[in-house]
Amino acid sequence: MAQMITASMLYSYTTCPHRVTLDRFGDPADRDEVSPFVELLWERGHAFERETIEALGFPFLNLRDVPPAQKEDLTLRAMQEGERLIYGGRISHGRLLGEPDLLRRTESGYIPGDIKSGAGVEGANEDSDGKPKRHYAVQLGLYSDILQQLGLATTKDSFVWDIHGEEIPYDLARPRTKTGKIPMWDEYGVVLARVEEIADRHLQTTSGLISACALCHWRSHCRREIVAADDLTLISELGRSTREKFPPDLSTVAELSGTDLSDLVAGDKSTIPGIGAKTLQKYHARAVLQKQEKPAPYFTEEVRLPASDTELFFDIETDPFRGLCYLHGFVERTGRDSATEQYVAFFAEEAIPEDERDAFAQAWAYVQECLDAVVYYYSHYERTIWKQLARRYPDVATEDDMTALFEEDRFVDLYSDVVKSKMVWPTYSLSLKTLATFLGFAWRDTDPSGTGSIQWFHEWVETGDDAIRRRILEYNEDDCRATRVLVDALRGLAVPR
Repeated sequence: MAQMITASMLYSYTTCPHRVTLDRFGDPADRDEVSPFVELLWERGHAFERETIEALGFPFLNLRDVPPAQKEDLTLRAMQEGERLIYGGRISHGRLLGEPDLLRRTESGYIPGDIKSGAGVEGANEDSDGKPKRHYAVQLGLYSDILQQLGLATTKDSFVWDIHGEEIPYDLARPRTKTGKIPMWDEYGVVLARVEEIADRHLQTTSGLISACALCHWRSHCRREIVAADDLTLISELGRSTREKFPPDLSTVAELSGTDLSDLVAGDKSTIPGIGAKTLQKYHARAVLQKQEKPAPYFTEEVRLPASDTELFFDIETDPFRGLCYLHGFVERTGRDSATEQYVAFFAEEAIPEDERDAFAQAWAYVQECLDAVVYYYSHYERTIWKQLARRYPDVATEDDMTALFEEDRFVDLYSDVVKSKMVWPTYSLSLKTLATFLGFAWRDTDPSGTGSIQWFHEWVETGDDAIRRRILEYNEDDCRATRVLVDALRGLAVPR
């Protein structure tokens, strides 16, 4: 009997096709324990779903806690009887099996919906309302497919109730973007076909190093496979989709490293479709450096780090579930003497807007007092969050204030302005933790990660345990010190002014 295809399998495929393979055929003994952050995601998702349902102001049929063996029959009977809204139902047709959070009766039949503890769209900003998420769309596509095959729907309409309390329509007959040409329904069809091929062992998948690996329960197993295969995704920022563009004779880091680049590049074009000459040159340089006996990062052009007697190394911590920036941390140093370092932190003592504002105001005042200091941070995240805080609390500082501040030469985004654009590193990623670890820095925590700090903050809010608060502060302090370690290393490598 063919394996049933579920919405969760389609969701997994959009993140990593190999996870679908391993979930179906992998040895359970090779699985890692589920990370505390993933457990928190599940917990928060279930809690948000309960809160959303409890807040409904009209009657509905609740099948959430009905055993699966009975749930499908009850769901089908309820739809045949014209139930207005069904929560926690179960539907199937052929080998497709779905458990949509919601089934809502409309004039054109039933349409499926899901309750999501995240935003219903991605890429939303001042200039755009964002676009439907692919991993949500394929799940809704499976539910809609089943309903149509059962003769209970005549449209490809669906919806998401998201964390902001908004209903986001997902018209699967339309593309996800305004300029797109492929309807979400066709995207769903492609993903479904691939998942069926994997389930039937007609499609072989391979491991690839991606950012999502950190939270996957197959992370250790795949990491061993990737390293053993010398896979191209070991090159920083060379993802799985880019790997597939390389020809078979360039499938490893060693093969790319040993290739004469003049055979692959002519002018501003490469012989590999979909990969430009500059991008290929970047990947090649990283591959060559990885294969050196004692690899050391280097600059590709002159870099001038601003000079000041006072330096601030800046890092923030946020809780995406509450939409809260709760910690602004700085390590302050004078005269480039590490013995002078002191950690300065501004912590929201309660997970409420008032305390978020106070912590932001204190951090803003601190930076204003250090007008002559150079401020180093890693990636645009700090700048983005401070602009958001300025929009939220304009009495503290305006968004124009933030724009002007981060445009000053003394504010340096080490990732965007230096590491990514003007350097070659031999590391598997360009994250601060990867680079600082390569340089010999060690975090005090046994499991340091941004997702871990989110989970710790949740525990602290729930328990008020001061030991957890100290753990968060130590982790943030170490992030700041790691930034300092990186700056000192860059100075040692930089071309003299």
